[in-house]
Amino acid sequence: MDQITSKEKILKKVRLALNFKQKNPYLNIDLESNVFAPLPNNESLVESFARNFTSHDGLFIACDNQFDFIDKLLILIEQRRWKFMFCWEDDLQKKLKDVTIPFVERKEQLEKIQASITSCEAAIARSGSVLVSSAKNSRVLTIWPPVHIVVAYKSQVVSDVKDAFTIIRNNYGRNSPSMLSFISGPSRTTDIPTDRPIDQSNVVIGAQGPNEMILFLIDDSKKD
Repeated sequence: MDQITSKEKILKKVRLALNFKQKNPYLNIDLESNVFAPLPNNESLVESFARNFTSHDGLFIACDNQFDFIDKLLILIEQRRWKFMFCWEDDLQKKLKDVTIPFVERKEQLEKIQASITSCEAAIARSGSVLVSSAKNSRVLTIWPPVHIVVAYKSQVVSDVKDAFTIIRNNYGRNSPSMLSFISGPSRTTDIPTDRPIDQSNVVIGAQGPNEMILFLIDDSKKD
């Protein structure tokens, strides 16, 4: 007599389970209500995002409009003396070209990169995270450079992760980007071997990605 294989045993159990279905004992579970505590009533979404973003060691820079953003970006570039700021996104490249801010658009010489500048899909107030996707940028520009600059707009700030996914569905429909990534401040890890107990002093910044994250938030709620 042939021995029953492990695969056949598993398939037999699957068939039995399909033939003898049990009633769901948890019919009254609420899957719609928010599981998170409400955000502070005395804070706007932008204020909550800024507070949480900076708590992750991110540098938050508020901009009154597009012109204010350009002015503050120029000051930052001059202060840091960057010569190799990489930008691969068409819309951002146009903004930089209009005001003659130099950037690298080639995908060679990545070893020279000093900073990258990208947009984002959304900014989540509750966590202080930004959502980036492969629709506009390669993942390289979010993990390779020592400094990652993100350009976001006030209209992109949402309360929770589910709201960020709503933006993705509205923007892309069924053609969702192949890569979605939530970034909360500069890269950090406590995986570096140590004999000391894990605490804030053991956190290594920049071990697996940028060691600095800077976000320019542009107020697009009013005309320039």
